[in-house]
Amino acid sequence: MESRQLRYFLKAKELLNFTEAAHNLHISQSTLSQQIKQLEEELNIPLFNRIGKRVTLTEAGELFAVYAAQSLKKANDGLLLLKDLNDLNTGTISIGVTYGLRNLLKQALVRFASKFPKVNVRVVFSTSEELIEKLNQLELDLILVFNESTTDQHFRYQPLFDSPVTLVTFKESSLSDKKSISLEELSKTPLVISSRGDSTSHFIIRAFNKSGLNPKVSIEVNDIPTILDLVKTGHWHGILVQTSVNEKDLLTTIPIKEKGMVRTAMIISLKEAYEKKAVKIFREQLMENNRNHA
Repeated sequence: MESRQLRYFLKAKELLNFTEAAHNLHISQSTLSQQIKQLEEELNIPLFNRIGKRVTLTEAGELFAVYAAQSLKKANDGLLLLKDLNDLNTGTISIGVTYGLRNLLKQALVRFASKFPKVNVRVVFSTSEELIEKLNQLELDLILVFNESTTDQHFRYQPLFDSPVTLVTFKESSLSDKKSISLEELSKTPLVISSRGDSTSHFIIRAFNKSGLNPKVSIEVNDIPTILDLVKTGHWHGILVQTSVNEKDLLTTIPIKEKGMVRTAMIISLKEAYEKKAVKIFREQLMENNRNHA
Protein backbone atom coordinates (compact mmCIF):
# COMPACT_ATOMS: atom_id res chain seq x y z
CA MET A 1 0.00 0.00 0.00
CA GLU A 2 1.52 3.30 -1.14
CA SER A 3 0.70 6.84 -0.13
CA ARG A 4 0.15 7.58 -3.83
CA GLN A 5 -2.65 5.01 -3.93
CA LEU A 6 -4.25 6.54 -0.85
CA ARG A 7 -4.15 10.00 -2.44
CA TYR A 8 -5.75 8.66 -5.62
CA PHE A 9 -8.43 6.83 -3.63
CA LEU A 10 -9.30 9.90 -1.53
CA LYS A 11 -9.57 12.16 -4.58
CA ALA A 12 -11.84 9.63 -6.33
CA LYS A 13 -13.91 9.38 -3.14
CA GLU A 14 -14.18 13.20 -2.99
CA LEU A 15 -15.31 13.66 -6.62
CA LEU A 16 -16.99 10.27 -7.23
CA ASN A 17 -15.87 10.58 -10.82
CA PHE A 18 -12.71 8.82 -12.02
CA THR A 19 -12.32 11.11 -15.06
CA GLU A 20 -12.46 14.31 -12.99
CA ALA A 21 -10.27 12.81 -10.26
CA ALA A 22 -7.62 11.78 -12.80
CA HIS A 23 -7.68 15.23 -14.38
CA ASN A 24 -7.33 16.85 -10.95
CA LEU A 25 -4.37 14.59 -10.12
CA HIS A 26 -2.72 15.20 -13.51
CA ILE A 27 -2.70 11.51 -14.41
CA SER A 28 -4.57 9.41 -16.95
CA GLN A 29 -7.88 7.80 -16.03
CA SER A 30 -6.43 4.38 -16.78
CA THR A 31 -3.59 4.99 -14.31
CA LEU A 32 -6.07 6.05 -11.63
CA SER A 33 -8.31 3.04 -12.25
CA GLN A 34 -5.33 0.66 -12.21
CA GLN A 35 -3.91 2.02 -8.92
CA ILE A 36 -7.28 1.88 -7.15
CA LYS A 37 -7.83 -1.65 -8.47
CA GLN A 38 -4.43 -2.70 -7.06
CA LEU A 39 -5.37 -1.15 -3.72
CA GLU A 40 -8.66 -3.06 -3.67
CA GLU A 41 -6.87 -6.30 -4.50
CA GLU A 42 -4.39 -5.73 -1.66
CA LEU A 43 -7.25 -5.03 0.77
CA ASN A 44 -9.22 -7.94 -0.70
CA ILE A 45 -12.44 -5.90 -0.80
CA PRO A 46 -13.97 -3.39 -3.26
CA LEU A 47 -13.90 0.28 -2.22
CA PHE A 48 -16.19 1.52 -5.02
CA ASN A 49 -19.39 0.35 -6.64
CA ARG A 50 -19.04 0.76 -10.41
CA ILE A 51 -22.49 0.94 -11.95
CA GLY A 52 -22.20 1.92 -15.60
CA LYS A 53 -20.51 5.31 -15.59
CA ARG A 54 -21.57 6.00 -12.00
CA VAL A 55 -19.22 5.45 -9.08
CA THR A 56 -20.28 5.21 -5.44
CA LEU A 57 -18.43 4.21 -2.27
CA THR A 58 -18.99 0.82 -0.75
CA GLU A 59 -19.37 0.48 3.02
CA ALA A 60 -15.75 -0.66 3.11
CA GLY A 61 -14.77 2.43 1.14
CA GLU A 62 -16.54 4.72 3.62
CA LEU A 63 -14.79 3.08 6.57
CA PHE A 64 -11.37 2.90 4.91
CA ALA A 65 -11.46 6.56 3.85
CA VAL A 66 -11.18 7.69 7.49
CA TYR A 67 -7.97 5.74 8.02
CA ALA A 68 -6.57 6.62 4.60
CA ALA A 69 -6.97 10.33 5.41
CA GLN A 70 -5.36 9.86 8.84
CA SER A 71 -2.46 7.96 7.29
CA LEU A 72 -1.76 10.68 4.74
CA LYS A 73 -1.99 13.37 7.40
CA LYS A 74 0.49 11.55 9.64
CA ALA A 75 2.87 11.07 6.73
CA ASN A 76 2.63 14.76 5.90
CA ASP A 77 3.11 15.68 9.56
CA GLY A 78 6.21 13.48 9.56
CA LEU A 79 7.63 15.33 6.56
CA LEU A 80 7.00 18.68 8.26
CA LEU A 81 8.64 17.39 11.43
CA LEU A 82 11.73 16.28 9.50
CA LYS A 83 11.88 19.69 7.83
CA ASP A 84 11.72 21.33 11.25
CA LEU A 85 14.44 18.97 12.45
CA ASN A 86 16.69 19.92 9.56
CA ASP A 87 15.88 23.61 10.06
CA LEU A 88 16.75 23.26 13.79
CA ASN A 89 13.24 24.10 14.93
CA THR A 90 12.88 20.89 16.92
CA GLY A 91 14.83 17.83 18.03
CA THR A 92 17.17 16.72 20.80
CA ILE A 93 20.92 16.24 20.90
CA SER A 94 22.68 14.25 23.63
CA ILE A 95 26.17 15.29 24.64
CA GLY A 96 28.46 13.45 27.04
CA VAL A 97 31.25 15.32 28.81
CA THR A 98 33.94 14.39 31.28
CA TYR A 99 34.16 16.53 34.42
CA GLY A 100 37.39 18.26 33.43
CA LEU A 101 35.93 19.74 30.23
CA ARG A 102 32.80 21.34 31.63
CA ASN A 103 34.05 24.86 30.90
CA LEU A 104 34.60 24.19 27.21
CA LEU A 105 31.16 22.59 27.00
CA LYS A 106 29.50 25.49 28.84
CA GLN A 107 30.76 28.06 26.35
CA ALA A 108 29.53 26.08 23.35
CA LEU A 109 26.24 25.26 25.07
CA VAL A 110 25.40 28.90 25.80
CA ARG A 111 26.07 29.92 22.19
CA PHE A 112 24.14 26.99 20.71
CA ALA A 113 21.10 27.36 22.99
CA SER A 114 20.93 31.11 22.34
CA LYS A 115 20.97 30.58 18.58
CA PHE A 116 18.72 27.49 18.42
CA PRO A 117 16.35 27.72 21.41
CA LYS A 118 13.91 25.15 20.01
CA VAL A 119 16.49 22.34 20.02
CA ASN A 120 16.65 20.47 23.32
CA VAL A 121 20.14 19.66 24.58
CA ARG A 122 20.67 16.75 26.98
CA VAL A 123 24.01 16.82 28.80
CA VAL A 124 25.45 13.81 30.64
CA PHE A 125 28.49 14.18 32.94
CA SER A 126 30.43 11.01 33.64
CA THR A 127 33.84 9.38 33.40
CA SER A 128 35.46 8.90 29.99
CA GLU A 129 35.05 5.13 30.25
CA GLU A 130 31.32 5.36 30.99
CA LEU A 131 30.76 7.96 28.27
CA ILE A 132 32.47 5.79 25.64
CA GLU A 133 30.19 2.91 26.64
CA LYS A 134 27.10 5.14 26.33
CA LEU A 135 28.31 6.30 22.92
CA ASN A 136 28.68 2.68 21.82
CA GLN A 137 25.10 2.02 22.98
CA LEU A 138 23.88 4.98 20.86
CA GLU A 139 22.73 6.83 23.99
CA LEU A 140 24.85 9.87 23.09
CA ASP A 141 25.48 11.74 19.84
CA LEU A 142 29.03 12.74 20.74
CA ILE A 143 31.28 12.91 23.77
CA LEU A 144 33.88 15.41 24.96
CA VAL A 145 36.63 13.63 26.88
CA PHE A 146 40.34 13.36 27.61
CA ASN A 147 41.65 10.44 25.57
CA GLU A 148 45.03 9.54 24.10
CA SER A 149 44.05 6.32 22.31
CA THR A 150 42.63 6.54 18.78
CA THR A 151 42.72 2.84 17.93
CA ASP A 152 39.00 1.98 17.78
CA GLN A 153 38.20 2.07 14.07
CA HIS A 154 34.46 2.67 14.51
CA PHE A 155 35.06 6.02 16.27
CA ARG A 156 35.67 9.43 14.72
CA TYR A 157 38.29 11.34 16.73
CA GLN A 158 38.73 15.11 16.66
CA PRO A 159 41.60 16.28 18.89
CA LEU A 160 41.02 19.72 20.39
CA PHE A 161 44.06 20.57 22.50
CA ASP A 162 46.73 19.14 24.80
CA SER A 163 46.77 20.13 28.45
CA PRO A 164 49.47 19.25 31.01
CA VAL A 165 48.68 17.25 34.12
CA THR A 166 49.71 19.49 37.03
CA LEU A 167 49.90 19.69 40.78
CA VAL A 168 47.17 21.96 42.14
CA THR A 169 47.96 23.52 45.48
CA PHE A 170 46.82 26.28 47.84
CA LYS A 171 48.67 29.54 47.12
CA GLU A 172 49.97 29.70 50.68
CA SER A 173 51.16 26.07 50.82
CA SER A 174 54.80 25.13 51.19
CA LEU A 175 54.84 23.89 47.58
CA SER A 176 53.37 26.96 45.92
CA ASP A 177 56.73 28.57 45.07
CA LYS A 178 58.04 25.55 43.15
CA LYS A 179 58.62 25.94 39.42
CA SER A 180 58.10 22.21 38.86
CA ILE A 181 57.71 19.05 40.91
CA SER A 182 58.62 15.39 40.46
CA LEU A 183 56.39 12.36 40.92
CA GLU A 184 58.68 11.24 43.73
CA GLU A 185 58.02 14.49 45.62
CA LEU A 186 54.30 14.17 44.92
CA SER A 187 54.24 10.62 46.30
CA LYS A 188 55.15 12.04 49.71
CA THR A 189 52.33 14.61 49.84
CA PRO A 190 48.69 14.01 50.84
CA LEU A 191 46.66 13.97 47.63
CA VAL A 192 43.03 14.36 46.62
CA ILE A 193 42.36 13.04 43.10
CA SER A 194 39.43 12.15 40.91
CA SER A 195 37.76 8.78 41.52
CA ARG A 196 39.46 5.69 40.13
CA GLY A 197 36.89 5.24 37.35
CA ASP A 198 37.97 8.53 35.79
CA SER A 199 40.48 8.36 32.93
CA THR A 200 42.66 11.12 34.43
CA SER A 201 42.83 9.15 37.68
CA HIS A 202 43.91 6.06 35.68
CA PHE A 203 46.50 8.21 33.91
CA ILE A 204 47.93 9.51 37.21
CA ILE A 205 48.06 6.12 38.95
CA ARG A 206 49.74 4.54 35.89
CA ALA A 207 52.40 7.27 35.95
CA PHE A 208 53.16 6.58 39.64
CA ASN A 209 53.19 2.80 39.10
CA LYS A 210 55.53 3.14 36.11
CA SER A 211 57.96 5.01 38.35
CA GLY A 212 57.61 2.41 41.11
CA LEU A 213 55.96 4.89 43.46
CA ASN A 214 52.95 4.59 45.77
CA PRO A 215 51.12 7.92 46.07
CA LYS A 216 49.49 9.02 49.32
CA VAL A 217 45.92 9.31 48.00
CA SER A 218 43.88 10.54 50.96
CA ILE A 219 40.61 11.31 49.16
CA GLU A 220 39.01 10.31 45.85
CA VAL A 221 36.17 12.49 44.56
CA ASN A 222 34.26 12.34 41.26
CA ASP A 223 33.64 16.11 41.25
CA ILE A 224 36.35 18.61 40.29
CA PRO A 225 34.87 21.65 42.13
CA THR A 226 34.92 19.56 45.33
CA ILE A 227 38.56 18.62 44.71
CA LEU A 228 39.42 22.30 44.29
CA ASP A 229 37.50 23.23 47.45
CA LEU A 230 39.45 20.61 49.41
CA VAL A 231 42.76 21.87 48.03
CA LYS A 232 41.83 25.41 49.12
CA THR A 233 41.77 24.25 52.73
CA GLY A 234 45.53 23.72 52.53
CA HIS A 235 45.32 20.16 53.90
CA TRP A 236 45.67 18.37 50.56
CA HIS A 237 47.14 18.83 47.10
CA GLY A 238 45.40 17.86 43.89
CA ILE A 239 46.54 16.46 40.56
CA LEU A 240 44.41 17.66 37.67
CA VAL A 241 44.59 18.52 34.00
CA GLN A 242 45.50 22.20 33.93
CA THR A 243 42.49 23.21 31.84
CA SER A 244 40.25 21.98 34.69
CA VAL A 245 41.58 24.69 37.02
CA ASN A 246 40.13 28.14 36.44
CA GLU A 247 40.20 29.42 40.00
CA LYS A 248 43.59 31.13 40.19
CA ASP A 249 42.84 33.49 43.09
CA LEU A 250 43.50 30.92 45.83
CA LEU A 251 45.13 28.14 43.83
CA THR A 252 48.27 27.66 41.78
CA THR A 253 49.29 24.94 39.33
CA ILE A 254 52.79 23.48 39.15
CA PRO A 255 54.10 21.46 36.18
CA ILE A 256 55.08 17.81 36.84
CA LYS A 257 58.61 17.06 35.61
CA GLU A 258 58.11 13.59 34.15
CA LYS A 259 57.70 13.19 30.38
CA GLY A 260 54.30 12.43 28.92
CA MET A 261 52.29 14.15 31.64
CA VAL A 262 49.92 15.59 29.05
CA ARG A 263 46.31 14.77 28.24
CA THR A 264 44.51 15.28 24.92
CA ALA A 265 41.00 16.69 24.88
CA MET A 266 38.94 15.42 21.97
CA ILE A 267 35.49 15.00 20.51
CA ILE A 268 34.56 11.38 19.86
CA SER A 269 31.56 10.15 17.86
CA LEU A 270 30.55 7.01 15.97
CA LYS A 271 31.72 6.94 12.35
CA GLU A 272 28.76 5.04 10.94
CA ALA A 273 26.01 6.80 12.90
CA TYR A 274 23.90 9.42 11.11
CA GLU A 275 24.93 12.86 12.35
CA LYS A 276 22.01 15.23 12.80
CA LYS A 277 22.44 18.78 11.58
CA ALA A 278 22.16 20.10 15.15
CA VAL A 279 24.97 17.78 16.29
CA LYS A 280 27.16 18.91 13.39
CA ILE A 281 26.65 22.56 14.32
CA PHE A 282 27.30 21.87 18.01
CA ARG A 283 30.53 20.09 17.05
CA GLU A 284 31.58 23.10 14.94
CA GLN A 285 30.91 25.45 17.84
CA LEU A 286 33.07 23.33 20.14
CA MET A 287 35.88 23.52 17.57
CA GLU A 288 35.42 27.28 17.14
CA ASN A 289 35.44 27.92 20.90
CA ASN A 290 38.63 25.89 21.13
CA ARG A 291 40.29 27.92 18.35
CA ASN A 292 39.24 31.20 19.99
CA HIS A 293 40.80 30.19 23.30
CA ALA A 294 43.90 28.51 21.89
